[in-house]
Amino acid sequence: MGAAGQGLSTDEVQSIREALAAGRKPKVVFTASAGQIAGQVGQVVELTDPAVSDEFVVVRFGRDELPFSPADVAVAPRGAGRKTAEAQPEPPAQPAPAEPEFVLDRARVPAPREPQREEPKVEAAEPKPARRPVKAAKPKGPSGLTVTLAYADGEWTVAAQQGSKSLAKPYVVKPAEALRMVALVDVPGVHEAVEQIMAVERADAEQQAEKLRAELAEIEARLAELREAG
Repeated sequence: MGAAGQGLSTDEVQSIREALAAGRKPKVVFTASAGQIAGQVGQVVELTDPAVSDEFVVVRFGRDELPFSPADVAVAPRGAGRKTAEAQPEPPAQPAPAEPEFVLDRARVPAPREPQREEPKVEAAEPKPARRPVKAAKPKGPSGLTVTLAYADGEWTVAAQQGSKSLAKPYVVKPAEALRMVALVDVPGVHEAVEQIMAVERADAEQQAEKLRAELAEIEARLAELREAG
Protein backbone atom coordinates (compact mmCIF):
# COMPACT_ATOMS: atom_id res chain seq x y z
CA MET A 1 0.00 0.00 0.00
CA GLY A 2 1.46 3.33 -1.06
CA ALA A 3 2.17 6.03 1.48
CA ALA A 4 -0.04 9.09 1.61
CA GLY A 5 2.75 11.31 0.34
CA GLN A 6 3.94 9.09 -2.49
CA GLY A 7 0.73 8.58 -4.47
CA LEU A 8 -0.36 5.40 -6.22
CA SER A 9 2.07 2.82 -7.54
CA THR A 10 1.58 0.90 -10.78
CA ASP A 11 0.44 -2.20 -8.87
CA GLU A 12 -2.03 -0.15 -6.82
CA VAL A 13 -3.47 1.39 -10.00
CA GLN A 14 -3.96 -2.14 -11.38
CA SER A 15 -5.63 -3.25 -8.12
CA ILE A 16 -8.00 -0.27 -8.30
CA ARG A 17 -8.80 -1.13 -11.92
CA GLU A 18 -9.68 -4.72 -10.91
CA ALA A 19 -11.80 -3.46 -8.00
CA LEU A 20 -13.75 -1.16 -10.32
CA ALA A 21 -14.33 -4.06 -12.71
CA ALA A 22 -15.76 -6.03 -9.77
CA GLY A 23 -18.21 -3.22 -8.99
CA ARG A 24 -16.36 -1.72 -5.99
CA LYS A 25 -15.26 1.89 -5.52
CA PRO A 26 -11.95 1.94 -3.63
CA LYS A 27 -11.27 4.73 -1.16
CA VAL A 28 -8.24 6.97 -1.57
CA VAL A 29 -6.76 9.80 0.45
CA PHE A 30 -5.50 12.98 -1.15
CA THR A 31 -1.77 13.63 -0.90
CA ALA A 32 -0.01 16.94 -0.42
CA SER A 33 0.26 17.41 -4.17
CA ALA A 34 -3.55 17.63 -4.32
CA GLY A 35 -3.44 21.01 -2.57
CA GLN A 36 -5.97 22.18 0.01
CA ILE A 37 -7.90 18.90 0.11
CA ALA A 38 -4.82 16.95 1.28
CA GLY A 39 -5.80 14.37 3.89
CA GLN A 40 -9.42 14.19 2.74
CA VAL A 41 -10.91 10.86 1.62
CA GLY A 42 -12.67 10.18 -1.67
CA GLN A 43 -13.82 7.23 -3.81
CA VAL A 44 -12.40 6.22 -7.18
CA VAL A 45 -15.29 5.88 -9.64
CA GLU A 46 -13.39 5.50 -12.93
CA LEU A 47 -9.96 5.11 -14.52
CA THR A 48 -9.73 6.79 -17.92
CA ASP A 49 -7.06 6.26 -20.56
CA PRO A 50 -3.65 7.31 -19.16
CA ALA A 51 -2.39 7.80 -22.72
CA VAL A 52 -4.83 10.69 -23.18
CA SER A 53 -4.16 12.52 -19.91
CA ASP A 54 -1.98 12.11 -16.81
CA GLU A 55 -5.04 12.85 -14.67
CA PHE A 56 -6.87 9.62 -15.34
CA VAL A 57 -7.98 8.78 -11.80
CA VAL A 58 -11.57 10.08 -11.44
CA VAL A 59 -12.38 10.56 -7.73
CA ARG A 60 -15.74 11.37 -6.20
CA PHE A 61 -15.27 13.98 -3.47
CA GLY A 62 -18.51 15.20 -1.98
CA ARG A 63 -20.86 15.83 -4.92
CA ASP A 64 -18.10 16.33 -7.48
CA GLU A 65 -16.23 13.82 -9.61
CA LEU A 66 -12.83 15.23 -10.59
CA PRO A 67 -9.80 13.74 -12.38
CA PHE A 68 -6.46 13.49 -10.56
CA SER A 69 -3.05 12.08 -11.31
CA PRO A 70 -1.78 8.99 -9.43
CA ALA A 71 0.56 11.30 -7.48
CA ASP A 72 -2.41 13.26 -6.07
CA VAL A 73 -4.00 10.28 -4.28
CA ALA A 74 -2.93 7.27 -2.27
CA VAL A 75 -4.70 4.14 -1.07
CA ALA A 76 -6.71 5.06 2.01
CA PRO A 77 -6.01 3.09 5.20
CA ARG A 78 -8.77 0.99 6.66
CA GLY A 79 -11.36 2.95 8.58
CA ALA A 80 -10.52 6.19 6.80
CA GLY A 81 -13.44 8.40 5.94
CA ARG A 82 -15.58 7.36 8.86
CA LYS A 83 -16.86 10.40 10.59
CA THR A 84 -16.64 10.21 14.32
CA ALA A 85 -19.04 12.26 16.30
CA GLU A 86 -17.06 14.74 18.29
CA ALA A 87 -18.50 15.76 21.61
CA GLN A 88 -19.40 19.36 21.35
CA PRO A 89 -20.05 21.41 24.47
CA GLU A 90 -23.66 22.15 24.94
CA PRO A 91 -24.40 25.85 24.73
CA PRO A 92 -25.04 27.45 28.08
CA ALA A 93 -28.64 27.68 29.02
CA GLN A 94 -29.93 31.13 28.47
CA PRO A 95 -32.05 32.54 31.25
CA ALA A 96 -35.70 32.88 30.45
CA PRO A 97 -36.81 36.47 29.96
CA ALA A 98 -38.43 37.89 33.01
CA GLU A 99 -42.12 38.22 32.67
CA PRO A 100 -43.55 41.69 33.35
CA GLU A 101 -45.57 42.08 36.47
CA PHE A 102 -48.48 43.60 34.59
CA VAL A 103 -49.57 42.48 31.12
CA LEU A 104 -51.84 44.72 29.15
CA ASP A 105 -54.15 43.00 26.72
CA ARG A 106 -54.34 44.76 23.40
CA ALA A 107 -57.21 44.14 21.08
CA ARG A 108 -55.89 42.66 17.86
CA VAL A 109 -57.57 44.29 14.92
CA PRO A 110 -57.42 41.99 11.87
CA ALA A 111 -55.98 43.56 8.76
CA PRO A 112 -58.57 44.24 6.08
CA ARG A 113 -58.63 41.58 3.45
CA GLU A 114 -58.46 42.56 -0.14
CA PRO A 115 -61.47 41.39 -2.12
CA GLN A 116 -60.57 38.48 -4.30
CA ARG A 117 -61.18 39.04 -7.93
CA GLU A 118 -62.93 36.27 -9.65
CA GLU A 119 -61.31 35.56 -12.95
CA PRO A 120 -63.74 34.85 -15.73
CA LYS A 121 -63.85 31.19 -16.55
CA VAL A 122 -63.13 30.45 -20.13
CA GLU A 123 -64.65 27.21 -21.21
CA ALA A 124 -62.66 25.46 -23.84
CA ALA A 125 -64.74 24.70 -26.86
CA GLU A 126 -64.94 21.04 -27.62
CA PRO A 127 -63.12 20.24 -30.84
CA LYS A 128 -65.46 19.29 -33.59
CA PRO A 129 -64.70 16.01 -35.26
CA ALA A 130 -63.09 16.47 -38.62
CA ARG A 131 -65.31 15.42 -41.46
CA ARG A 132 -63.90 12.73 -43.59
CA PRO A 133 -64.11 13.36 -47.31
CA VAL A 134 -66.82 11.29 -48.86
CA LYS A 135 -65.49 9.24 -51.71
CA ALA A 136 -67.71 8.96 -54.70
CA ALA A 137 -68.74 5.39 -55.30
CA LYS A 138 -67.29 4.08 -58.50
CA PRO A 139 -69.80 2.44 -60.78
CA LYS A 140 -69.30 -1.29 -60.91
CA GLY A 141 -68.24 -2.39 -64.36
CA PRO A 142 -69.61 -5.46 -66.11
CA SER A 143 -68.12 -8.84 -65.35
CA GLY A 144 -65.48 -10.25 -67.62
CA LEU A 145 -66.57 -12.11 -70.76
CA THR A 146 -64.88 -15.38 -71.69
CA VAL A 147 -65.32 -17.02 -75.10
CA THR A 148 -63.79 -20.51 -75.40
CA LEU A 149 -62.99 -22.33 -78.64
CA ALA A 150 -62.25 -25.98 -77.92
CA TYR A 151 -61.45 -29.12 -79.91
CA ALA A 152 -62.22 -32.61 -78.59
CA ASP A 153 -63.24 -35.95 -80.09
CA GLY A 154 -62.99 -34.61 -83.62
CA GLU A 155 -65.35 -31.66 -83.02
CA TRP A 156 -64.88 -27.92 -82.61
CA THR A 157 -67.06 -26.25 -79.96
CA VAL A 158 -67.60 -22.66 -78.82
CA ALA A 159 -68.81 -21.58 -75.35
CA ALA A 160 -69.36 -18.13 -73.77
CA GLN A 161 -69.43 -17.16 -70.07
CA GLN A 162 -69.74 -13.78 -68.28
CA GLY A 163 -68.53 -13.92 -64.71
CA SER A 164 -70.17 -16.98 -63.18
CA LYS A 165 -73.09 -16.89 -65.63
CA SER A 166 -73.03 -19.15 -68.67
CA LEU A 167 -74.20 -17.24 -71.75
CA ALA A 168 -73.85 -20.09 -74.24
CA LYS A 169 -73.23 -23.75 -73.60
CA PRO A 170 -70.63 -25.45 -75.80
CA TYR A 171 -72.06 -25.95 -79.31
CA VAL A 172 -70.48 -27.53 -82.37
CA VAL A 173 -69.11 -25.32 -85.17
CA LYS A 174 -67.74 -26.25 -88.55
CA PRO A 175 -63.97 -26.57 -88.97
CA ALA A 176 -63.97 -23.66 -91.44
CA GLU A 177 -65.58 -21.40 -88.82
CA ALA A 178 -63.12 -22.58 -86.21
CA LEU A 179 -60.23 -21.78 -88.57
CA ARG A 180 -61.57 -18.24 -89.10
CA MET A 181 -61.74 -17.71 -85.34
CA VAL A 182 -58.21 -19.01 -84.84
CA ALA A 183 -56.95 -16.76 -87.64
CA LEU A 184 -57.94 -13.74 -85.51
CA VAL A 185 -55.41 -14.79 -82.88
CA ASP A 186 -51.91 -13.85 -84.02
CA VAL A 187 -50.10 -16.50 -82.00
CA PRO A 188 -47.79 -18.83 -83.96
CA GLY A 189 -48.08 -21.69 -81.46
CA VAL A 190 -51.86 -21.71 -81.74
CA HIS A 191 -51.74 -21.76 -85.54
CA GLU A 192 -49.33 -24.70 -85.53
CA ALA A 193 -51.52 -26.67 -83.13
CA VAL A 194 -54.61 -26.05 -85.27
CA GLU A 195 -52.78 -27.05 -88.46
CA GLN A 196 -51.74 -30.34 -86.88
CA ILE A 197 -55.35 -31.04 -85.85
CA MET A 198 -56.63 -30.22 -89.32
CA ALA A 199 -53.99 -32.45 -90.94
CA VAL A 200 -55.08 -35.39 -88.79
CA GLU A 201 -58.72 -34.73 -89.62
CA ARG A 202 -57.99 -34.57 -93.36
CA ALA A 203 -56.13 -37.87 -93.19
CA ASP A 204 -59.05 -39.49 -91.34
CA ALA A 205 -61.53 -38.05 -93.85
CA GLU A 206 -59.51 -39.38 -96.79
CA GLN A 207 -59.39 -42.85 -95.24
CA GLN A 208 -63.13 -42.80 -94.68
CA ALA A 209 -63.68 -41.57 -98.24
CA GLU A 210 -61.53 -44.39 -99.66
CA LYS A 211 -63.42 -46.87 -97.56
CA LEU A 212 -66.77 -45.51 -98.70
CA ARG A 213 -65.64 -45.54 -102.36
CA ALA A 214 -64.65 -49.19 -102.06
CA GLU A 215 -67.96 -50.08 -100.44
CA LEU A 216 -69.82 -48.08 -103.09
CA ALA A 217 -67.93 -49.89 -105.86
CA GLU A 218 -68.92 -53.23 -104.38
CA ILE A 219 -72.54 -52.16 -104.14
CA GLU A 220 -72.58 -50.92 -107.75
CA ALA A 221 -71.01 -54.19 -109.03
CA ARG A 222 -73.59 -56.24 -107.18
CA LEU A 223 -76.35 -54.03 -108.52
CA ALA A 224 -75.07 -54.55 -112.08
CA GLU A 225 -75.08 -58.33 -111.57
CA LEU A 226 -78.62 -58.23 -110.32
CA ARG A 227 -79.74 -56.21 -113.36
CA GLU A 228 -78.12 -58.69 -115.75
CA ALA A 229 -79.76 -61.57 -113.99
CA GLY A 230 -83.14 -59.90 -114.31
